[in-house]
Amino acid sequence: MIYNVLNGDALAYSFPDTKIEGDVIVVREALIDGDLSGDNLRDFWQSRAKYHGATEEQYHNDVVKEFEKIINAPANSEFNLWFEFDLFCQVNMWFVISIINNLPVNKRVYAVYTSYLDRTSKMFWNGFGPANSSELAACFADKILLTDVDLQLGQDLWTAYKSSNLEELARFATNQSSAFPYLQDVVKADTDRFPKDGTKGRPERVLEDITRNISIDFNKVCIEFWSRESIYGFGDTQVKDLYDKVMYGH
Repeated sequence: MIYNVLNGDALAYSFPDTKIEGDVIVVREALIDGDLSGDNLRDFWQSRAKYHGATEEQYHNDVVKEFEKIINAPANSEFNLWFEFDLFCQVNMWFVISIINNLPVNKRVYAVYTSYLDRTSKMFWNGFGPANSSELAACFADKILLTDVDLQLGQDLWTAYKSSNLEELARFATNQSSAFPYLQDVVKADTDRFPKDGTKGRPERVLEDITRNISIDFNKVCIEFWSRESIYGFGDTQVKDLYDKVMYGH
């Protein structure tokens, strides 16, 4: 079996136009946020459902069923992981890799990145959205095979992230791998969220500067934040939570 694992429904909507072979699996999570507790997947799903304010049944139907396609994949399956370079996507990708790496079957795993974009592009960190079918096909053609070492690194990154072990995360980020080309940049962006000296995190400081010097209008704030800090890959929800914290202290 061939599986194309897509990070979110936006890409899933346009993906069929590419005519790329394989079943589609959609990751409908934002693991950059919220409770990650749980010593096993069942407990983890319960923590996530509660965090999202969903019943376990709702969460299972919307989210878990997609991951179960990975868990139940037959031997010799191929997984094409369509994730972008930003922190939001990379954290989700580490989690997916941790599941795949524990499958007791032979498998091939590839990372499909936004290779059609120039590194200096403003859309570089979150660039599948505007891609047309031919550009997506070009990305697929440039896919990167993950070695056993890469798969273990992805699992180690997830374990460190899940336990909020910033020191371990930084240590793993020193590994050089074509499968994780901007790993140090992404991990630094994450650790900058949690300064050891107790000061405000990098996203809050950026938002403070924007609301002080540019605008307090949320839509304008969002656009400016995305322009400055697209490496985070934050959506409206994450920016709104930080905006409320900066503006209203909650």
